[in-house]
Amino acid sequence: QVQLAESGGGLVQAGDSLRLSCAASGRTFSDNAMGWFRQAPGKNREFVAAISTREMLYYGASVQGRFTISRDNDKNTVYLQMNSLKPEDTAVYFCAIGATRFATAHARDYDYWGQGTQVTVSS
Repeated sequence: QVQLAESGGGLVQAGDSLRLSCAASGRTFSDNAMGWFRQAPGKNREFVAAISTREMLYYGASVQGRFTISRDNDKNTVYLQMNSLKPEDTAVYFCAIGATRFATAHARDYDYWGQGTQVTVSS
């Protein structure tokens, strides 16, 4: 059974940094893209970042230049380094495993999802 476990969320102040981790178990995902999405209360799920198997990186416009996605295939883990956090970054952050090796911004292209980790940024 495939499971994704996010960690690293919390309450921080504007301008602070956080690093989210997502460990996958049940199978290896070195042949799959990995991504991060987020959902704020009352809003639709939003693409944050994705990384392909060849480590091509894609970011949502609102996080470009502040967030960095990376992966460690040996650990079956994807990371999201978040710098210069803003109150509008407050959301539940979800990691996801893509159906293919290609990274996309579309939630429909991801097969497996974690339960999410809360990130709250105070002003």
